[in-house]
Amino acid sequence: MQTKPRISNRVMQIQKSAIHEMTRLSKQVKDVAFLSWAKPTADTPEHIKEAAVSAIRHGLVGGYSNNAGLVELREEITRKLKRDNNIDANPAQIMVTVGAIEGLAASVMAFVDPGDEVILPTPTYSTHIRQVIIASGKPVLVPLIEESGFKLDIEAVKRAITPKTKAIMYCSPNNPTGTVFTEEQLRQVAEIALAHNLMVITDEAYEYFTYDGQKHFSIASIPDMRKHVISCFTFTKTYAMTGWRIGYLHTDEEFIPQITKAHIPFAICAPVVSQYAALAALKGPQDCVAQFREHYLSARNLMCQRLDRLKPIFEYVKPAGSYLMFPRILSEEGSDSTAFCKRLLKEARVSTTPGVAFGPTGQRHLRMSFCVTEQEINKAFDRMDAYFKQIR
Repeated sequence: MQTKPRISNRVMQIQKSAIHEMTRLSKQVKDVAFLSWAKPTADTPEHIKEAAVSAIRHGLVGGYSNNAGLVELREEITRKLKRDNNIDANPAQIMVTVGAIEGLAASVMAFVDPGDEVILPTPTYSTHIRQVIIASGKPVLVPLIEESGFKLDIEAVKRAITPKTKAIMYCSPNNPTGTVFTEEQLRQVAEIALAHNLMVITDEAYEYFTYDGQKHFSIASIPDMRKHVISCFTFTKTYAMTGWRIGYLHTDEEFIPQITKAHIPFAICAPVVSQYAALAALKGPQDCVAQFREHYLSARNLMCQRLDRLKPIFEYVKPAGSYLMFPRILSEEGSDSTAFCKRLLKEARVSTTPGVAFGPTGQRHLRMSFCVTEQEINKAFDRMDAYFKQIR
């Protein structure tokens, strides 16, 4: 008797997550200097935790919320969008999601049919590529221009458009490169989307973490793009709430019922306790966000200083945003970034993420996270200094 494969083709196309694989391998090594996960080491601010505890004690979190989220939270999000993103919104245009990830996944499922093409400037967050594949779409990977600081290649985006193109999907500030796409570049993306009737799906998780005078620009602030953008945001990065799994999306209210059709089977609603925590995050003092940003800036500068001492091994583009860095491996060993990172873990006890996880143009790179303590950065680089001196 013949046995048919039980796993779907769409899932079989997806490789194991390199980020989570490096985490798994890191647990097998004693006393690892951990730079591989974009997870802040800072704790969630106290006023946010206290709001969650209060909601639990008052019996507010035991049932579902509205699928789109608590009305009061959505109202507060609209005020944030106007203040910080120059986006005019109303609560009917907001959906609270299980982190930005679930909002992105629901959006892709709502707009991408089997065979549709989605343009992704790469390197990009590996989950975005997977989300398109799970929707049975085709990721079309358009390389960023590394020699220009991982700048968007607008002409290449134009050339990538075919009759099957349905959307453009990007993250800015970029994960893994830390690039902040400029307003000028994103206005060009908007022109392309309008000319070809495309959707633009954005991941703006690191919106508050920009440096050196760079400013985050939300493409949804362009009035003509109202019916062409789904903007996904998160509390998890801004307020060190990765474990709370809470984010939101904004789009034209005409699309919310359609995205809800995908949101319900994925999540029903975002965790209600996390929604009350998010409400406190928005309504409470914002100095914590500024403090996180200052720490990340200091940590970035330290990591750059330490990389400068390893110039024969790495070269890098200084990230203008996020808390991630994407150095290029200069040695021949960099031709296989996965093998390089595994050796670094095993022999130097430093955990990083292979660049190839973020698309083919990520090969010869590795991702390092600087949302850790400066002590952790120094420990990692002290070990790398010793390791590379030993093998040279």
